Amino acid sequence: MYDHIILRYGEISLKGKNRKGFITSLKKRVKQVLADYPAIEVHQSFDRMIVKLNDEDPEPILMKLKTIFGIHSLSVAIKTDHDIDLIKEKALQLVKDQMGNESMTFKVTVRRPFKQFPHRSQDMNRDIGGYVLSNTEKLTVDVHHPDMELKVEVKQDGAYLSCNNSEGAGGLPTVQDNKVMLMLSGGIDSPVAGYLTMKRGVKVEAVHFHSPPFTSERSRQKVEDLVKVLSRYGGDIRLHIVPFTNTQKAIQKEMPDNYSMTIMRRMMMRITEKLAEKNNALAIATGESLGQVASQTIQSMNTINEVTNYPVLRPLISMDKIEIMRISRAIDLYDISIRPYEDCCTVFLPEAPKTKPKREHANKFEQYLPIEELVEEAVNGVETILIKEKDDSFDELL
Repeated sequence: MYDHIILRYGEISLKGKNRKGFITSLKKRVKQVLADYPAIEVHQSFDRMIVKLNDEDPEPILMKLKTIFGIHSLSVAIKTDHDIDLIKEKALQLVKDQMGNESMTFKVTVRRPFKQFPHRSQDMNRDIGGYVLSNTEKLTVDVHHPDMELKVEVKQDGAYLSCNNSEGAGGLPTVQDNKVMLMLSGGIDSPVAGYLTMKRGVKVEAVHFHSPPFTSERSRQKVEDLVKVLSRYGGDIRLHIVPFTNTQKAIQKEMPDNYSMTIMRRMMMRITEKLAEKNNALAIATGESLGQVASQTIQSMNTINEVTNYPVLRPLISMDKIEIMRISRAIDLYDISIRPYEDCCTVFLPEAPKTKPKREHANKFEQYLPIEELVEEAVNGVETILIKEKDDSFDELL
């Protein structure tokens, strides 16, 4: 029965002169996600995007569209001609399909951007609502809090009828030249930070610090699986695997135990900044949430941030663990994140890390480290792979 899906932009509509670029990016992403359905057509307008199904099943297509940033809401719809009697019949058909055998309340909302249609919106609200009401049982009107809202949009090419919106991913569509390096561990927080960063229209490349033999290949596979899930929302993602064993050994040998976590994070930040320069990224994103652990106090962040001039994005900064876990579960990351394979941060975790480290102390201790040599060695040893959205393979890149 349904022959179209209506996509509503939400926040994009507020972007003024930038709106056209965002809509173009969104349309490109919609076509990319629906590439397995060659019969489908995608048409854009000022405040809507219309997907013409051409006999495809709408359910799997809806599921794919719900992963696309930039879509505020979406609805399956029926299209009919500019004929008020046809519109009434389709409205009745749609309402009956939505309500089944249940008792429900409803309202009709008509939008008429095609002003040449010779029926006013308020008249259509009354006429369509009256027709549906007189031809159904167990249905009553509630214009304030209805169980079902029948929407009719009269556009130039016809009338589109839909009931009840599904929630989209929201946010902004990805703009390719807005690139950020995501510091990605194997835990719960940083993958969620990656998701929320992408939600703001940003393309991410992930950076993971790997310390064999202290961290296993299963730990690395866990990170690749996390990136695979993130690629559902942001398309193909490059993952940079940084060899970090020698750096961590040097820190463990030369640094005071209570400052080792701070120095390790500072080294990670230096290496990530070099990778950002090399890959034309504009910022660094992390999974830090203020006050959760020793490296995430405001004093720690102040000391760690000293080593980079790049903006450091922290989308989780005000969230508590329960909120982060809720998002992780909702986007299918949680079960991967809790696999019991330790990353380099947990393997070398000191017994009593400094919670209020000072910059002057960190700088003093780092005098005993060959910082430039360690950074250069790590950057030169990076392995980069492309995690693909469409299949389970990946490409090794130089």
